[in-house]
Amino acid sequence: MIADQFPWLSAIILLPLVAALLIPFLPDKDGKRVRWYALGVGIADFVLMCYVFWKHYDPTSATFQLVEKYTWLPQLGLNWAVSIDGVSAPLVLLAGLVTTLSIFAAWQVNLKPHLFYFLMLVLYSAQVGVFVAQDVLLLFIMWEVELIPVYLLVSIWGGQKRQYAAMKFLLYTAAASIFILVAGLGMAFYGDNLTFDMVELGLKDYPLTLELLLYAGLLVAFGVKLAVFPLHTWLPDAHGEASSPVSMVLAGVLLKMGGYGLIRLNLGLLSDAHVYFAPVLAILGVVNIIYGAFNSFAQTNMKRRLAYSSVSHMGFVLLGIASFTDLGINGAMLQMISHGLIASLLFFLAGVTYDRTHTMSMKEMGGIAQAMPTVFALFTMGVMASLALPGMSGFASELAVFVGVTTSDIYSSTFRTVTVFLAAVGVILTPIYLLSMLRQVFYNSGAVPTCDIAPTCDITDADLKSQGNQEPVCFGTNCTLPIDAEFTDARPREVFIAACFLVLIIGFGVYPKMAMQMYDVKTVAVNAQVRQSYTQIAEVNPQIYTEGFLVSKVAESDVTPVLGMVERYPR
Repeated sequence: MIADQFPWLSAIILLPLVAALLIPFLPDKDGKRVRWYALGVGIADFVLMCYVFWKHYDPTSATFQLVEKYTWLPQLGLNWAVSIDGVSAPLVLLAGLVTTLSIFAAWQVNLKPHLFYFLMLVLYSAQVGVFVAQDVLLLFIMWEVELIPVYLLVSIWGGQKRQYAAMKFLLYTAAASIFILVAGLGMAFYGDNLTFDMVELGLKDYPLTLELLLYAGLLVAFGVKLAVFPLHTWLPDAHGEASSPVSMVLAGVLLKMGGYGLIRLNLGLLSDAHVYFAPVLAILGVVNIIYGAFNSFAQTNMKRRLAYSSVSHMGFVLLGIASFTDLGINGAMLQMISHGLIASLLFFLAGVTYDRTHTMSMKEMGGIAQAMPTVFALFTMGVMASLALPGMSGFASELAVFVGVTTSDIYSSTFRTVTVFLAAVGVILTPIYLLSMLRQVFYNSGAVPTCDIAPTCDITDADLKSQGNQEPVCFGTNCTLPIDAEFTDARPREVFIAACFLVLIIGFGVYPKMAMQMYDVKTVAVNAQVRQSYTQIAEVNPQIYTEGFLVSKVAESDVTPVLGMVERYPR
């Protein structure tokens, strides 16, 4: 009984934050103790998440669970209101796993380690807070708190252009987040009762004009975080300059906040407006897929190529959200989880490669597979997952989105055909630019690297070949023998981190239900609400879009509310 009343979600949020505040008092000079401390906190919080969700979360319920509500600032109507449901639970677990492993990946940080791990733990807390906030104003506060650690992590521990990248990230995301505040205030002050609670906001009947304006503002806010074209330009710069552990969090968790916000607020609270905006989301999704894929070809920096790959993959999230089908929205959720794992793995391995080569330029690499066969094998598996190889999570999520869009009875056959065809072009482009990256990095690219002992060094240097039977390799910008490389291959810590991601990537690919059963009931309820809104609007205005976008009416069975949905967010 006591366990049922314990504020589990507050404990999960506050544990990393409180632990971070104790870091300045740790007696540690070389940073070794603080990294173990931060890792221990991350593991403890992740284990706590797993325990709480296993014991107290019911995936068969579409309602908010583990609800905690405390009055915080009554004059402003602000409450500490947190809860979870099928949309937030898997993303909370994703945030816990990725952030914990990114702390482990940052094991060699020696510049201001206390500050680094302090910021990582604060970021950990803020991320979880965004996903469990049931109060729109609390969500906005957590959203803003998350920006500060990321800005500092990029600006202090980034590359040569870190100040520019960090400032661009801050300006884009901070300016966009204003729309969350404005939309939240607009919904809160409309009607007789002032409230920021999502359950109560979902019960309000907003005028269509106001709802469209609110939806547009939130689309801008979440579109920046999701890297939707043309609001994406901060992402390649941030990834290109951030350290790999920070890039893991950026790609693995922060991008998913945008998709989460669209499902939570745009679909959950503004379903009438979503009916009008859904084709726009579908078009933006296709643009993201194609644009991101083509831009990846032009990148010679490995992390920038992976960043544009993320832009492309987020297009499938938009397509799934816009599909009006249970499978499509399920696929969007699975795509967020899958991409969070795959992108984190690839950015981690990019950092492992950088530790050896000291460069992110693929033109300066080539032939290092001989020196790092384990890294090469892990990188290859990550690339195969990203290009949606069957048996890996990327295939399951993208297939679900494709089938969801194809089988949608809301869109016209012409619109579905063109959308699926263009998205398929992006799928074809993905293996081309990713396999090209593998070739340039790990195989002999034909480039002539520089060498410490001579102005130039050919890969067939006779002096090197004469030293035993080993073939010389281009290791970064130097020709060397594998046995002479400073780090010849992946260390056990690095193999463990990669394996943690790969086990889940393959597991979700072989058995997607393992992930989908956490949120299936909730996404079905959200889609039922959206389809009900479409049915009601189509009865009043059968041609709400130009011919070619939507069909004029849906099946009679859809006139009756699905699952008995009478509230946008049932209590």
